[in-house]
Amino acid sequence: MKSDKAIRKKVENYLLIPIVVSVLLIAMCAVLFTVDTKMALIASAGCGLFIIMLVALYFVAKKSLLPTLISFALEQGQIQRELLQELSVPYALLDVDGRILWGNKLFRELIGDAGKKKQSHKNIATYFPMIDEEILLSEEERHISLVMESREYDAQLKTLSFDDAYADEESLGSATGEALIAFYLFDVTEINEYKRENEEQKMVAGLLYIDNYDEVMESTEEVRHSLVEALVDRRINMYLSTIDAIGKKMEKDKYFFVFQKKYLSQLSETKFAILDEVKSINVGNEIPITLSIGIGAEAGSFTESYEFARMAIGLALGRGGDQAVIKNGDNITYFGGKSGGTEKTTRVKARVKAQAFAELLNDKDTVFIMGHKRPDADAFGSAVGVYRLVKTLGKNAHIVLNEATNAIEPLVAGFRGNSVYGDDMILTREQAISRVNDRVLVAVVDVNKPSMTECEELLSLVSSVVVFDHHRQAEERIENATLSYIEPYASSACEMIAEMLQYIDESVKIRSLEADAMYAGIVIDTDGFVAKTGVRTFEAAAYLRRHGADAVRVRKMFRSDMGSYKQLAEGVMNAEIYMDCFALSQVRPEDTADSTVVAAKVANDLLNVEGIRASFVVSLVGDTVYVSARSVDDVNVQVIMEKLGGGGHANVAGAQVKGSTCDAVVKNIKSLLMKMYTEGDL
Repeated sequence: MKSDKAIRKKVENYLLIPIVVSVLLIAMCAVLFTVDTKMALIASAGCGLFIIMLVALYFVAKKSLLPTLISFALEQGQIQRELLQELSVPYALLDVDGRILWGNKLFRELIGDAGKKKQSHKNIATYFPMIDEEILLSEEERHISLVMESREYDAQLKTLSFDDAYADEESLGSATGEALIAFYLFDVTEINEYKRENEEQKMVAGLLYIDNYDEVMESTEEVRHSLVEALVDRRINMYLSTIDAIGKKMEKDKYFFVFQKKYLSQLSETKFAILDEVKSINVGNEIPITLSIGIGAEAGSFTESYEFARMAIGLALGRGGDQAVIKNGDNITYFGGKSGGTEKTTRVKARVKAQAFAELLNDKDTVFIMGHKRPDADAFGSAVGVYRLVKTLGKNAHIVLNEATNAIEPLVAGFRGNSVYGDDMILTREQAISRVNDRVLVAVVDVNKPSMTECEELLSLVSSVVVFDHHRQAEERIENATLSYIEPYASSACEMIAEMLQYIDESVKIRSLEADAMYAGIVIDTDGFVAKTGVRTFEAAAYLRRHGADAVRVRKMFRSDMGSYKQLAEGVMNAEIYMDCFALSQVRPEDTADSTVVAAKVANDLLNVEGIRASFVVSLVGDTVYVSARSVDDVNVQVIMEKLGGGGHANVAGAQVKGSTCDAVVKNIKSLLMKMYTEGDL
């Protein structure tokens, strides 16, 4: 447009030259009349002749000049039109509603309109449904990815306003307000193919660990050890060969492997079949072999990919093993985890963690101990255990507790007002925050999610945090913990602390009230030594019994009142059987001081019904729906609860859903069960 204006200005200047010359000649003649009349007449005659010749030339040349100019203009327009028609990029003009006004040859061929006498003026959305009204009305330059006839296009839309194009045109007068949309299609099929090929060939790092190598070997005859190891090795190498991976055995139970990213979708689709394949190996081993796999992808470098793999394998092990975890950039995906894991018979880890905790306390004066919100017997009992452990090491200890729910009130009552423990054994959230200083350590028990702790703010106010928990790790976890002892195989946090007490100091003295609190935590979490109970569970209970724990006294503490018992019976009576093997029920808050406790008891009792593999009981407290999930056999309720934002163990789990209703949560659980059953996860 600027070049057209420049040309027009030059033509106007050329036309002005004769006029200017004529004016100058007339002025000269006028001056001559004042000097010499005779010379002025001669000059005037010459000037008049010059003007007559200019006028004659204009009318004579006009007949030949104008057609030449018009012909030139038409030739230029025709050339531009031909260039647009033969343009190697499909191009079209649309109105603001998306109607096709004009399209070049390639565009017409693309929409199947080439060669027709009457060209189609359909809406562009007829051929490309992705282009909607919002895209058309946008004033910015738009780029959209489109697919047509197996070809991929980068569509560019640009609005051309008449107001902008002819803003300086006096002939148009006021603005028209009209606009056109230029529509270009750039074929990017090959470029995208190269990009995908380059992306698929990126190397992905993976780590594979045998979870229970030592336990499997201990349960197998010594002469068969080499056979078991060879079979596992063969299965793993065969599986890695299906994804063209290069694997290296780093230790007896650890493998490192790399493969191309294009095989990652294959592993996800088959849900890491190797997890189930190794379990079928049986050459005399009493314990099935389980694996944990961690894979790191979408990293900036291969070193970072390896770090992602390490983080992923840490999550897999922290969740109990027998599963695969993919850390794809910021996204984490879990596979497997159906089994409850194999109990570790060795206490080496407990001894190492106890000694590490004792060393951490050398530079600290005070320890704040806290569990999860709405604490249960295990959270409070394990907090009491850590309290005794810290006191034995000669340091100050306080338990952070905002509210003593009905579930733990019988336990808390024994400590409050007790002169042996003082008034500051139990602190509120505000009291704990006011006492924070550089020599304070925070110990978190029975929870590893920061958002679920009694006082999340404490975690950021201190430099040292330790975590003692028996729940499987989820994506949300306490970051940068100085010491983390997470044992998913343990029945309860109280069991873990009881083992640590045995290694912290031989002269440790546990009072009967403290032993009762820890024993109660084990009893409640195992449903009376029924769920998730191993050899170490009974050993921990025996240790507490030797220090004065009384089973009868604990049972009396947790007896239900008549209202709660009726609610329990009603919850069992109103249970709904879904898919012939799942029980779902609700506990109403009426006549019940703590419906969440009753819900947990209902979930436990429903497992006594023949044919029931898992139970889910919901209860409403305020604006939050609490879900208690229990299972037997191979149903992993932890995986189900994670989809609701919760977690727990393979057989004991729970979730909290805010801003919902019991009916809505039950409906959501049914949908999850059906989906997981259809996909083969149940």
